[in-house]
Amino acid sequence: MTLPFVFLSLYVVALLAIGVLAARRAGRSPEDYFLAGSGLGSVVLFMALFGTNCTPFVLVGVPGLAYHDGLAVFGLNVPIVALGIPLSFWAIGLPARREARRLGALTPAELYARLLDHRGVGWALFAVFFLYTLPYMATAVEGGARSLFFASEGGLPMAWGGSLILGLALLYTSLGGMRATAWTNVLQGALFMGFMVAAAWVGARAVGGWSAVFERLGEVDGGRLLARPDHGLYGGGALLSWSLVISLTVISFPHMLVRLIAAKNAPSIRRVALLYPFALVALWLPAVLLGLLGRDLFPGLVGRESDQIFAMISGEVLPPTLGALGLVAVLAAVMSTLDAQLLTLGSMLSRDVMRPASDNRVEVRRGRLFGLVVAGMVFVVWRYVPGSIFSSAAVAFSGYVTLFPLLLLGLRWQRCSAGGALAGMALGNLALWVCLGLAEGPAPAAMTPVLGGLLPGAFGFLAATLGTIAGSWLWPRRVVSPSVSNTLSSRKGGPPLA
Repeated sequence: MTLPFVFLSLYVVALLAIGVLAARRAGRSPEDYFLAGSGLGSVVLFMALFGTNCTPFVLVGVPGLAYHDGLAVFGLNVPIVALGIPLSFWAIGLPARREARRLGALTPAELYARLLDHRGVGWALFAVFFLYTLPYMATAVEGGARSLFFASEGGLPMAWGGSLILGLALLYTSLGGMRATAWTNVLQGALFMGFMVAAAWVGARAVGGWSAVFERLGEVDGGRLLARPDHGLYGGGALLSWSLVISLTVISFPHMLVRLIAAKNAPSIRRVALLYPFALVALWLPAVLLGLLGRDLFPGLVGRESDQIFAMISGEVLPPTLGALGLVAVLAAVMSTLDAQLLTLGSMLSRDVMRPASDNRVEVRRGRLFGLVVAGMVFVVWRYVPGSIFSSAAVAFSGYVTLFPLLLLGLRWQRCSAGGALAGMALGNLALWVCLGLAEGPAPAAMTPVLGGLLPGAFGFLAATLGTIAGSWLWPRRVVSPSVSNTLSSRKGGPPLA
C-alpha cells in the first residue's frame, strides 16, 4: 500500500512544479492564460491533444467493456485510428485556428458566435458543451476515485478521493492556465502510454503469455470472447452509427478544439494528424487486452464490477513497482482530461456567458473563479447522477456529435447562418433524447439500436445536419461589406455581436 502513494506523492509534486513554472512563464493577458499565447508547437500540441483525449473511458471503461464483450471491442474504434480524428483535425481544426486569430476569439463558443455574428449562437453552443461535458468529467473523477479507493484498500473514501483529484487539477490549472495543462500533458501522456503497453505485456507473461491466455479464453462460452459478433452493437446499422459517433466526437470536445485553436501554426496541426492514428492504436489495443486478461484471471464480475479490472490487475498481477505505477497512470489520464475541461468551461463562462472584461487581470481572475464553480458542479454530478463510466461517456459522445455539423459547416460553408446553427443544435439534441428514451434493453441507451438498427447518436447527427442546412436557407446570414468586415476583423476583440 505504501509504494503506490510514494509514486503518487512524487507525481503530485511534479504537477505542482510544472504549474508553478508555467505561471512564471505566463503573461497577464487572457490569450496567454486561456490559449498559452497561441504557441503550442508540434510536440506539446500532440501530447496535449493525446493526453486530453485519453481518459478513464480508455483506461477503465474499455477494459471493463472488453471483459464482457471480448476482442471485438477493438473493432468498435477502428474509425478513430483510421480516418476520423486526422480528417477532423484538418477539416475543422485548421480553419478554426485561422479564424480564431482573425476574429480575436479565445473559446470555441466565442469563435462561432463571431463567425455567425450572433451572440445567441455562443450561448447555445456553450449550453450544449456544458450539458455533455459535466457528466463526461464525472466519469473521469469516478475512474480516479475508484482507483484511489482500491489502492488504499478502502482507506480513502470515494468522496475524499474525488475531492482530492478535482482540487489538484484545479490548483495547477489555475496557476498556469493552458500552458500548465499542456506541459503536464506531456508527462501524463508518457506515463499512461508507457504503463499500458508494459502492463499488457508483463501481466500476460505472469500467467503464461498471451498464447496461453487466448487458449483459455477460447474455451469460454464457445470462444465468444475471441470472435466477432454480428449482433447488437457489433453488426449492421449499430456498428455503422457507433463508428460515426466515435469518429466525429473527438473534434467536438470543446477542450480538444480549443487546443487546436492554440496551435502555434498550421504545420503543427498537420504533423499531429499524421501521428495520431499510430498513438491511438498503441493505446487502445493494450486497453482491450487488459480487459481480456482480467476476464481470464477474475471471472464472474457483473456489471460495473468490471470497471475495477485495471486496478485489480495492477494490484494483484503486476510486480509491485509496476503495479504501483498503475495508480499514477489512471490519475494521469484523469488529470490530463479534467484540467483541460475545467479551463475550457471556465473560459467559456467568462467570455461567452458574460462579456469579456476590459481589464486583463479581471478576465483571468474570472476564469479561475469559474473553474472553481465548474469543479463544484462536477462533484455534485459525480456523486448524485448514476451511470457506469462507459454508458455515461457514450451518452456524452452521442451528444457531442450533434454539434459536428455546425462546427464543420460554420467554417466551410459560407451560407451557414446563426438561424441554421440554432436550428441544428435544437433539432439534433431533440432527436437524440427522443431516441434515448425509446432505447430498451440491458445495454446503455446510447449504445442500443432504436430504429433501423441505428443508434440514437446517428439520428441526432442526421437531425442536426438537416436542421443546420435548412435553417441556413430559411434564415440566411447577414452580408457584411468587405470594407466593414476588414475593419471589424482587425479589432482584437472581434466584431460586435447581435
